[in-house]
Amino acid sequence: MLPDESRTSLVRRARKINRVLAETYPEAGCELDFDNPFQLLVVTVLSAQTTDRRVNAVRPVLFAAYPDPAAMAAAEREDLETIIGPLGFFRAKTESLLKLSAALVADHDGQVPGRLDDLVKLPGVGRKTANVVLGNAFGVPGITVDTHFGRLVRRFGWTDETDPVKAEHAIGALFDKRDWTMLSHHVIWHGRRRCHAKKPACGACPLARWCPSYGEGPTDPVAAAALVKTQGPA
Repeated sequence: MLPDESRTSLVRRARKINRVLAETYPEAGCELDFDNPFQLLVVTVLSAQTTDRRVNAVRPVLFAAYPDPAAMAAAEREDLETIIGPLGFFRAKTESLLKLSAALVADHDGQVPGRLDDLVKLPGVGRKTANVVLGNAFGVPGITVDTHFGRLVRRFGWTDETDPVKAEHAIGALFDKRDWTMLSHHVIWHGRRRCHAKKPACGACPLARWCPSYGEGPTDPVAAAALVKTQGPA
């Protein structure tokens, strides 16, 4: 909230920004490829410290070898490490996938649970991952506070919270629950394509008139346009 902004004005401004983002990115959605909740859970865990595009590249081989939790839980560690090796941190990620799959088999009959409380009890699954799965695989509204989302909502002046859980609750209070999942996609897409961490494309931003951080990046339209990406990071 801006110093001279009322709560009502903040809600109106936030919802206006979301509407403009929806118009700017009509194709916005999850950029991880998946066919079912298990696949989405796994690829979301793998997406830490790498890009969605790299995860999508290894996905076909990964799930051809291990199509369900039982198969992945029984995987040879070395074989699994070889497949996900290009993603970085492959030893830790392999450990997470083995424990995660084993827990799904032991505690949930090999099915991904559709409740936040159950998801966050799984090895390697936090609120961010749980909300991705709930929103995109189960249609349960959730706000995904990744690095892009957190950066942008602070730039927008929606909240000054740096703690992801506190930011999630603060932003959730500004929007109807039914809008939470798509709001996350809109903001994250904008963060990946225009509102970059080091040099946001302010002069090519459709939110300029509503954003208190306008001017942090180049305001010259030509210079800013050169910073705009047509898709998420490689």
